Amino acid sequence: MTKSKYAPSEYAKSEHAPAKHAKTKHTPSKHAKFKHARSKHHHTAFLLAASAAVLGVVGGLVPPATATAAPSTSAGRTSSLDWRPCDEGDGRSRGLDARQECATVEVPVDYAEPGGARTFIAVSRIPAEKPSARRGVLLLAPGGPGGSGLNNPSGKGQRLPQEIRDRYDLIGIDPRGMGRSAPVDCGFDLADLGSSKQRPWPAADGSVTDTMETARRMSAACARNGGDLIRHISTVNNARDLDLVRAALGERKLSVWAVSYGTYATAVYGQLFPHRTDRVVLDSVDDPDPKRVGRGWLAAHEQGVEDTFPEFAAYASDPATSDRLASTPAEVRTLVLELAARLDHAPIPWPGANPAELNGDVLRQSLLTALYDPDDFPRLAELIRAARDGRTPPAPPSPPTAILQNSVAVGAGTLCNDIAWPTSAAVYAKGVAASRAAFPLTAGMPRNAMLCAAWPYRPKEAPVRITDDGPSNVLLVQNERDPATPLAGARKMRGALGERARMVVVNATGHDSYLDNGNACGDQTVTRFLATGERPDKDTYCG
Repeated sequence: MTKSKYAPSEYAKSEHAPAKHAKTKHTPSKHAKFKHARSKHHHTAFLLAASAAVLGVVGGLVPPATATAAPSTSAGRTSSLDWRPCDEGDGRSRGLDARQECATVEVPVDYAEPGGARTFIAVSRIPAEKPSARRGVLLLAPGGPGGSGLNNPSGKGQRLPQEIRDRYDLIGIDPRGMGRSAPVDCGFDLADLGSSKQRPWPAADGSVTDTMETARRMSAACARNGGDLIRHISTVNNARDLDLVRAALGERKLSVWAVSYGTYATAVYGQLFPHRTDRVVLDSVDDPDPKRVGRGWLAAHEQGVEDTFPEFAAYASDPATSDRLASTPAEVRTLVLELAARLDHAPIPWPGANPAELNGDVLRQSLLTALYDPDDFPRLAELIRAARDGRTPPAPPSPPTAILQNSVAVGAGTLCNDIAWPTSAAVYAKGVAASRAAFPLTAGMPRNAMLCAAWPYRPKEAPVRITDDGPSNVLLVQNERDPATPLAGARKMRGALGERARMVVVNATGHDSYLDNGNACGDQTVTRFLATGERPDKDTYCG
């Protein structure tokens, strides 16, 4: 699940912002397991693992309606799209690559009524840099749900090796309801967009009463303000939209680099339209369990955090680091658990933050967010040190409210329309109690109720079951330690795909592996596959 895997990521770290200059990866510890030994861009983008990676700092302006009057060609293929500069003169696309151009594709609101109401999908591209070597298009699929990918060609796309940029038009997209694709907005209360509401943290005593009330309040807001489109935001509709985008691009097949939630959405596309896929990379991979879908992704955090936290604990107890918090990893764990419990009962005022206090859930959420990228370990250590001393650091930046509203609304629509969630508080109370006992770092949150527990609409269709029926053209790349999409869930996707896929497990820590938090071996394996089609003969481990 764009850092969102159910909640917006920090605004300053959106993966959808234009690319930054390369920087040397921060080495949190002297231990080799923390080192990348390479220069890389920092782009932690997360998601509410049901989440919603937020839009980037800069959004490209897309024409307000589908334009088909001026077909364009690329390497012999005809596109029905009218490509225009993403900057329409209002400065809103400042910082984008000047080559990035934008268009829209008209799609049905409800595929059961194809002649009914219409909406549009915003699409972007940067053409292949070497037309004579062009293979096709490479979709840079966003995470989320609730992530924008429109500016990915200017952002993460520019981190791709030259041989990839030579061969593919880089394609970005805002899924239905997101960003420039007819954005939805539920008008949530500002407090419900706060950092400790990014995931459904139970009360300090494990009670789910407050989270059930939050679910009712936020679901009612979507029923009141979300419009008809929010009822039709789902993964399967995103897949159908994508195939209309493919056709509008004039392409027989799509290659895809998908991250987080995008891996599930792309797997669904590949199940519905198997012979319209070319080379598919699934990076930081979701569990495709059709009986749980988003509930399973949320639940995965409990194991993901346990897998990843020892890396932070080793860093924060290393005598060689200036951020040392304790003498041993075990002492770091005890410190975090005891500090969160203390803040549950005695929060520290935090002016400028939302909420305006550093409480136990804010600390737990900050821990979860930081585990997405070891570069964030120093920031987390500073927050823990400040809280231990009874103070707070400067309040973290937040996206504009409109962006948060849109991102959370799309995340909600997708998660809640994909599958029906239990409505009984007793179901969540039982799950929270079991999770708190087995996984104290996440305090029961992964099995608690999201707003889907009170969603006013029933899913229109069952989730798609991912199977081994289709071409063998998928490569999974998965970090061994990932707080949002743990290895155990990625193995389930690998099993579901059967001989359609190969998997590369990377000895690395963090979410987003390829060209971010992985290692050179994993990166080279993915690059080789995208550039040449060469894939390992069997599943591989990159130590």
